Amino acid sequence: MSAGLLRRWLLRRFAVPREAHTAAPADHGLVALEVGLPARDGRRLHGWFVPAAGSAPAPAVLVMHGWGANASLMLPLARPLHDAGHAILLIDARGHGASDDIDFMSLPRFADDVAAGLDWLRGRHDVDPARLSLIGHSVGAAAVLLEASRRDHLNAVIALSAFAHPRDMMRRHLSAMGLPWHPLGALVTLYAQRLIGARFDDIAPVTTLPRVRCPVLLAHGLHDDTVPFAEAVRLAASRPGTTLIQVDAGHDLSDALPQAHKAFESFLNAPGRNRGSQSHEPFAQQRIC
Repeated sequence: MSAGLLRRWLLRRFAVPREAHTAAPADHGLVALEVGLPARDGRRLHGWFVPAAGSAPAPAVLVMHGWGANASLMLPLARPLHDAGHAILLIDARGHGASDDIDFMSLPRFADDVAAGLDWLRGRHDVDPARLSLIGHSVGAAAVLLEASRRDHLNAVIALSAFAHPRDMMRRHLSAMGLPWHPLGALVTLYAQRLIGARFDDIAPVTTLPRVRCPVLLAHGLHDDTVPFAEAVRLAASRPGTTLIQVDAGHDLSDALPQAHKAFESFLNAPGRNRGSQSHEPFAQQRIC
């Protein structure tokens, strides 16, 4: 297969299925500002910003969705976070929701959109720049871990349904298509890395999580058939002190979030956050049903 044919096949196979918003903050009893943020390439990112109650600079959480999703699907997180005193920024990645279109998306580009959201939050007078946290789902989870590995002074990171390594995702994807990993997998992986401008080994969550200098919590569905729960165990074990919450759900954790939000709030609001400390104990597991 020629390089040109392989590029066209990859772009077609991994094209983002843009979905319209299915809800708005008002549906969750929230008053939000609809905002436009500049992406790193000059495109416009659509977002909803929910200010915290009160006038003092408040802690803030940036929330990033997964592949083919959008900010509206992450809204079940917003109300409990707001009730706990946080400002919230939910953004659509490029090519998703109401954000500008783009030729293709990738994990590094998702991370760039997370970075743009963080920069925007840091410029707000009603947000405390020393208390910024990140939450992401699936590819969004991998993106918040990648961006957090590049930054100091984040408060905390919560990664929902995160995969351990992009190569494993590629292997499962080709298998579901009935395509052999050998020799096709090696060829596709090599070209995909060239296309996105990054080595899978460098951007894999199992690589970036140990480099994150703030506390990290992983939450993963026990019945996830997109990213098996065993990957969450592998990921949590990559860095001592990481907490893994077992959720009675599949890859989409939406229905389980009402049961998990108290654990998330306790994690984000724990005393001593933003000091970069880590436990040297093996990772801890909790179960929420």
